[in-house]
Amino acid sequence: MRKYIFLTLVCFLILSYGHAQGTADFFLETDTFLKAHVKDGRVDYKAIKDDSSQLNELLGMAENIAVSVENKEEYQAFWINGYNLLVIKGIVENYPLKSPLDVNGFFDKTKHAIGGENITLNDIENKRLRAVFPKEPRFHFVLVCAGLGCPPIIASAYKPETLDAQLETQTKSALNDPNFIQVNKNKVKISQIFEWYKGDFTQDGQTLADFINKYRSEKLPGNAKVSYYPYDWTLNGSK
Repeated sequence: MRKYIFLTLVCFLILSYGHAQGTADFFLETDTFLKAHVKDGRVDYKAIKDDSSQLNELLGMAENIAVSVENKEEYQAFWINGYNLLVIKGIVENYPLKSPLDVNGFFDKTKHAIGGENITLNDIENKRLRAVFPKEPRFHFVLVCAGLGCPPIIASAYKPETLDAQLETQTKSALNDPNFIQVNKNKVKISQIFEWYKGDFTQDGQTLADFINKYRSEKLPGNAKVSYYPYDWTLNGSK
């Protein structure tokens, strides 16, 4: 009996260690990849197209990684990085192009092998992240759709130990960006992200302005007239 318990414990520790190593390696390699190919919120798709081996190895690693929602930070970081990497892969596979919308079904039809599933980009965003963590609106500032209208991609991986700070930083960065929140006296134009996902930002009785002002240094005027500017789907490739 003792031998059985000992062997069970050993197997559990080996599996746990292997899982930890798998996610740790994934986050480390993602960080290295993004540092090499992202600058000032732009992605060097041409260079990745010329040599996709690193990206392919990364996504091959991610195919069978299993993350548990009970480890919230690891789970969220895995799916955020996975989403951003799969967007890059989708662009590279069809490069050159002017917009992700040039590819039919880019977000809602094409399925990707990741996390032990075959899943679309929309399902990662809506079923693996938003549906599981409905109180977390900051996802919208770190999931990068390859369009210039989206908050910019950063040149580093999202990691469990720094995730909350990274979510906070990227949300503040977007909401203090004069191109993202366009203020002209009492007229304010905001991204269509706030129109498409309004419910995420207006929970618990707060208004869109309330949410935005939580993160802005210069608060929106109290009498602000809010409208939405058209989303820019132009590719966020290197200039």
